[in-house]
Amino acid sequence: MLQRSINKNALILLFINGVIGAGIFGLPSKAFNLSGVHSLWALLLCALAVIIIILCFAEVSSRFEKTGGPYLYALAAFGPLPAFITGWLLLLSRFITYAALINLLVTYLSVFSSWFLLPSIRVMSIISITFILMLVNYVGVKNSTRVNNFFTIAKLLPLFLFICVGFFFFIPQNFEIKTTLTFSSFSSTVLLWVFAFGGFESVLVNSGEVKNPGKNLPFALLIATAVIATVYFLIQLVSIGTLTSLGNSETPLADAAGLFFGKTGSIIISLGALFSITGTLNAIMLVGSRLPYAFSEENQFPKIFSFIHPKYKTPTWSLLFFAAITIIVSITNSFLYAATISAIIRLMVYGIVCIALIQLRYRDKKVTMFFKLPFGKLFAFLGIVITGWLLSSAKNSELRDVAIAVAAGLLVYFLVKLFRKK
Repeated sequence: MLQRSINKNALILLFINGVIGAGIFGLPSKAFNLSGVHSLWALLLCALAVIIIILCFAEVSSRFEKTGGPYLYALAAFGPLPAFITGWLLLLSRFITYAALINLLVTYLSVFSSWFLLPSIRVMSIISITFILMLVNYVGVKNSTRVNNFFTIAKLLPLFLFICVGFFFFIPQNFEIKTTLTFSSFSSTVLLWVFAFGGFESVLVNSGEVKNPGKNLPFALLIATAVIATVYFLIQLVSIGTLTSLGNSETPLADAAGLFFGKTGSIIISLGALFSITGTLNAIMLVGSRLPYAFSEENQFPKIFSFIHPKYKTPTWSLLFFAAITIIVSITNSFLYAATISAIIRLMVYGIVCIALIQLRYRDKKVTMFFKLPFGKLFAFLGIVITGWLLSSAKNSELRDVAIAVAAGLLVYFLVKLFRKK
């Protein structure tokens, strides 16, 4: 049985770490490229949309204490097959998010040495970093949580320094609107920001290791989201205000810091990026390795993935499986494509959880021991509309790739079911 070692404060830091660093060191330039100054409004709209969805997650998550997160919610609301698809989407988002971030990490390493731009060094870096993070998570959730807390604080300090100093170096002309904004580019920008705000849903997978999850999960979700939205808006504001060539930058925060800090500032921000991204990768490893375990616990994956190490109390084979797949996906994907695909998959999971809120309220009318969101059904409906709108802005090729991934999940589901019958 997994140990309940994550307290309220550690949970808030885990949410912050799981989200900040999931794109903010790379997305300011990509968002500016799509919408220019309007990327600020796209960020605010995305934050509002995510808060509506998070409120739905806060209610649904407070009903459960087992490990599984959205997978468990869908299982209770809709049954085995929809639950497996939800969990499969969540697992895919962990693989792809990890791939996006570790590629971004290697890009920031190139600030220190162009050596990291070599293809062979990139592959070696991905394998080495993943192996180290696997070992950290193998020796127990307490150690992983301590590492998470360290990286969360280490990533926030340089970001706050970037924000505070950057305000004194604004170039007013950078905020001039120079291009006509289209609805399509604005919607695509909001969709891209979803990647930066994503990650909270996966932390919920660890409910089985959280102390008093019914009370602590909703509280931690809301506090962490308020902090994240504020930090993101200020970072984008400073990036636009200080870096004239923002749209062409691969390392926007480091380049902007280089203008008002000099070479030292660029190095400080790059170090912050390394801490931030590594911390997020650690959180992804912690959460993602629990999903095959959760599948196995519900007899939807081979029983070997339920194995818990007798000393460290960690799901050993589930962790090894997750680490191996992330290495393969990371080597074969780029940052921007992986970020967009991850955002689409997350939106599908968000929509499923919003529908689950309505279903669980309808089915369990007598259950009262959970956080009940005022006007919960209205918020759930708004969440469904928001996810539908953002999914409509995705490209056909991206939706095709997600559909292929879902089809692969269905194949796994029926194969496991067939073997269990035999």
